Amino acid sequence: MAIGDGKVPAGKSLGRDRGFAAAPSAPVPGAAKPLSELAMTLPVLRLAMGLLSATLIFAGLYLGRDILVPLALAALLGFVLYPGVTLLRRTGMPRILAVVVVVGLALGSVAVAGAFLTAQVRDLSAELPTYQTTIQNKVREFRERLEKPGMLDGAVKTIDIFQKEVDENAPADAAPGRSTPEQVQIIDTPSSPMAKASQWLSAVSGPLASAGIVLVFLFLVLIDRQELRDRLLRLFGGNLHRTTDAMKEAGTRISKYLIMQLVVNASYGVPMAIGLWFIGIPGAALWGALAAVMRFIPYLGPMISAVFPIVLAFAVDPGWSMLLWTIGLIVVLEVISNNIVEPWLYGSSTGLSALSLIVSATVRTALWGPIGLVMSTPLTVCLLVIGRHLPYLNFLDVLLGSQPALDPPTRLYQRLLAGDVVEALELATARVEADGAEAFYHHVAIPALRLASGDHDQVSSVEHRHRIVSGMDRVVGETLELKPAPASNGRPAVVCLGGKWEVDTIAARMVAHGLALAGIAAEYRDPDVTNADSMATLDLQGASMVCLSHFSPEPQAQVRYLCRKLRRRWPKLHIILAAWNAPPELLDATAYRELGANTVTISYNETILSVSQHFGATLATEYLPAPLAAEDVERVRALRASGAFDERVRRHFDQAAKRAADIFDVPLAMVTLIDEDTQQVCGSAGGLGSAPGVGGAKAFEMPRPLSMCGHVVASGETMVVEDIARDPRFANNPALLANGLRFYAGAPFGDAAGHVFGSLCLMDTKPRTLTAREIKLLGTLASDLSAALQLESSVAPTSPVADISA
Repeated sequence: MAIGDGKVPAGKSLGRDRGFAAAPSAPVPGAAKPLSELAMTLPVLRLAMGLLSATLIFAGLYLGRDILVPLALAALLGFVLYPGVTLLRRTGMPRILAVVVVVGLALGSVAVAGAFLTAQVRDLSAELPTYQTTIQNKVREFRERLEKPGMLDGAVKTIDIFQKEVDENAPADAAPGRSTPEQVQIIDTPSSPMAKASQWLSAVSGPLASAGIVLVFLFLVLIDRQELRDRLLRLFGGNLHRTTDAMKEAGTRISKYLIMQLVVNASYGVPMAIGLWFIGIPGAALWGALAAVMRFIPYLGPMISAVFPIVLAFAVDPGWSMLLWTIGLIVVLEVISNNIVEPWLYGSSTGLSALSLIVSATVRTALWGPIGLVMSTPLTVCLLVIGRHLPYLNFLDVLLGSQPALDPPTRLYQRLLAGDVVEALELATARVEADGAEAFYHHVAIPALRLASGDHDQVSSVEHRHRIVSGMDRVVGETLELKPAPASNGRPAVVCLGGKWEVDTIAARMVAHGLALAGIAAEYRDPDVTNADSMATLDLQGASMVCLSHFSPEPQAQVRYLCRKLRRRWPKLHIILAAWNAPPELLDATAYRELGANTVTISYNETILSVSQHFGATLATEYLPAPLAAEDVERVRALRASGAFDERVRRHFDQAAKRAADIFDVPLAMVTLIDEDTQQVCGSAGGLGSAPGVGGAKAFEMPRPLSMCGHVVASGETMVVEDIARDPRFANNPALLANGLRFYAGAPFGDAAGHVFGSLCLMDTKPRTLTAREIKLLGTLASDLSAALQLESSVAPTSPVADISA
């Protein structure tokens, strides 16, 4: 069967038969066999090399622990102490002297804390003999309770009788006449004072030597920090930008983690000491400090620190109330710290998953002992950051990171491929209930179908296609039940049709559901669009629009055929082509109008907006004007009082615009201020066009309703429009059309009270995308501009209101 011009691409399926693909060609003898064998051998070789490398690395970490552990500990302490060195360096102190002062203060603090804790231990040890009677009484009470008749006495007696019978019938241990061996007791001779001193010296020499090595390494790390950083940069080599970002992020994450952990431990240890003091536990300050320190050891530290106050509560109180209060205090503090304080302060600062933390702690403890357990989290953070920035180590980011390994569309697609419809329904239901059906269709469902269509003729089997179609059909049915559309009276105004594949029809169902939720009477139809008889029976009476859904990357022939068929019977029909995988050449107005379509959309939200604007009679002439915030009068009053219109402030605006234009490499960057009625450009860099008055900064001084920055001011949030021509909210804005604007990104800035004065914005004549980090950087530049404006207004008087209005 021919479609359009009669040419059908090889391997494509037509009509309603979406489940068949071209049979694979027979293997070519000779040359193909070595290639296939090589392709099968390479993954095995990579796996073998990876296992060998991992074995060598673990062996090196274990055998070199005597040197690597002090070095790693010194580097970790360097992250903690270097901010102090930097602070002293800013006062003009020489680097070596600053390092000596900081390390000396740290050692002094440790010595003072050690002396305090030693005194606490001495006082506690002096009091311990007084609790001997309480311990004996409780043990005697336990023994008496155990000796009383109980419910298990019968079973115990039966076992004793059975054991006695066995012992009586057992053969004698020794033959008659054989002598019984005599017991010999070995009595140790007391050691001399010199021998005792030697034993003590040998016991402490190892820790002292390790501490000395750590101290030496710490001095070297703090003194030669810049040189060490340069050597690491040279060692990693490759892209200097990536390596610099990796080292900066690793330092930031580790420093933040250590500071936050210190705060968390203090927030646990101080209440512990106060609570134990109120309960009456001796040495409450000692146990609070021990609890804070032991929490540096993941998982085991809190359990170890809880043993000592519990044992003391058992020994001190003749009754049981003190023991119960102590256990209750520890449980309450653990619950608050683990579920409230830790997630709030540093729950996401490391970026590590819980499983990677546990595995890392286990492996490093096996390699390096208790010190490895303490350092497991910071060292694993370093591996995570390195894997995130260096492409050849990206597997570390996947294995260790807390971010989901698969994005929501890929997760849904994988569950459908696996035939796990139940889990796919759970994912869809959770997203629909959280964000709504429209957001689920736009961000998850349509992208998942886009993945399926991309694999349709390449790797998908018949079974895979069946799972995708049947599973997604159930997902859409569940969404319709969760978010039912209001019932419509009469015939639909919009009919949604699928194109070549079953996934096209499923997307048409989503569009029809979204239009119904938006208050537009719409429904989908499922004719065989490749069958002339089926198309002849299609009923579009009462409908003024048809929305065609296509996932094919080359839909031109099919669309031309369908549009010709539709317009023969309904000449005034408005046809929207939802080309989810549209090639760039199809987005040109001339191209899709030659096919017979009135509009082409490439996303779910764009399709819904286009249809909504058409039925609102706003498609050709209107646009979304910038709204007014609820407190706009107060905002404008604060803007006038800020001095932002003064000439002395303009240099900050120009600097911010130039910096943004250079960093983001855009042809035009501006700083705008929004007053009651207009958008004023107070700083700019670059331009969009070469013709006078076109695309320059002055061209964007316009009425406030036409301004995109007005939307940023009204919302108070960063706004990014990747392609203005494809966004129905702004595509018909005459001011933007006149300047050929296609891309816009703006971040708000204002005063400390939260009033938004304007926007630091980026513009381009070509569509662009910004990553999450780039959007965050734009917001940071806008925040810096706010700080500069506030500083300028605090040191100089503001201009009169009359001058501003003039």
